[in-house]
Amino acid sequence: MTKLDRPQIHTHATKQLAYSPYDVKWLTCSAKFVVLGQHSRGTGALEIYELSEGTVKLVHQTEKQSAFKCGTFSASPLHAHHLATGDFNGNLCVYDLENTTIPVFSVKAHEQIINCIDGCGGVGVNMGPPEIATASRDGVVKIWDTRQKDKPVAKISPTNEIRDCWAVAFGNSFNEQERVIASGYDNGDIKIFDLRNMTLLWEHNVKNGVCGMEFDRKDIKMNKLAVTSLESSFNVFDLRTRHEKKGFACVSEKASDNTTIWTVRHLPQNRDVFITSGGIGGLNLYKYNYPSQRFKKENDQLEGVPGKIQLIQTANVAEQPVGAFDWSADKEGLCVFTAFDQVVRVGIVTKLGTL
Repeated sequence: MTKLDRPQIHTHATKQLAYSPYDVKWLTCSAKFVVLGQHSRGTGALEIYELSEGTVKLVHQTEKQSAFKCGTFSASPLHAHHLATGDFNGNLCVYDLENTTIPVFSVKAHEQIINCIDGCGGVGVNMGPPEIATASRDGVVKIWDTRQKDKPVAKISPTNEIRDCWAVAFGNSFNEQERVIASGYDNGDIKIFDLRNMTLLWEHNVKNGVCGMEFDRKDIKMNKLAVTSLESSFNVFDLRTRHEKKGFACVSEKASDNTTIWTVRHLPQNRDVFITSGGIGGLNLYKYNYPSQRFKKENDQLEGVPGKIQLIQTANVAEQPVGAFDWSADKEGLCVFTAFDQVVRVGIVTKLGTL
């Protein structure tokens, strides 16, 4: 594939913000997206924008007492557009975007900041109950069912030293019973818990703080888990097989700019293509290529053979780190991302269908 034939990353539209953005999410089946963040006075910003005729237009805004850190639509039915948010004071709130005055669900989930949030059972995953995972500086991961207020349906607490939990992700929700939760911590620990049996499936350490993680799909049997870290590196774990002693097959990659890799997001239309955002305002587009030989024998143990990661394209899109990124599930290549320069940008990645 020549340089001209490769997908290209373009910035389509930009909008200056009056606050620090921490997360951004597309609304499914629409040209709208939500930006969450913090005003300089410490309050929370929730704004809805619409992409219209090549420009970004503000269609709704609200200000809340606590600054927002993260959000997800993944526990909401497709028709509802209920946004679950985590804030700096440890509150989990779910807002109906048709009326954001009062949350439709709220709970004091943690005593400290909710660093990350993920959902399951809603948009994109119709299997199992609607659940929301919150992870906090207190090192605890809690699973919430919005039909059951004030008490989590599951709580995963540290067994010894408390570590700041920076990333959380649902996966393996391929039927009504199965579901796992992966969590990443500031010391590089990764843990995968089986929520059906409430057991620890696997743990590993990547040596540096885990900034982001995502399964390539939530609604299939565990296939791949991508994990990004502070020290300009990321890992892709092949979860299709597991060696008794060596664990899951893994391939590691180091970013060329030697900065923190903040996020990883798999392309909704192709689970083997994913993008990462870097600490100097860059976006890197990759493709995971499966190994031609899936297993090999070693001391009568099945050992996974890792695949290879191919860098497809890179682009410098901002002067500050890109802290949040989201793909549109409806239009292939359409994306939105925010940077620490207080700008939200709508982007287009071309020729993804050729990969």
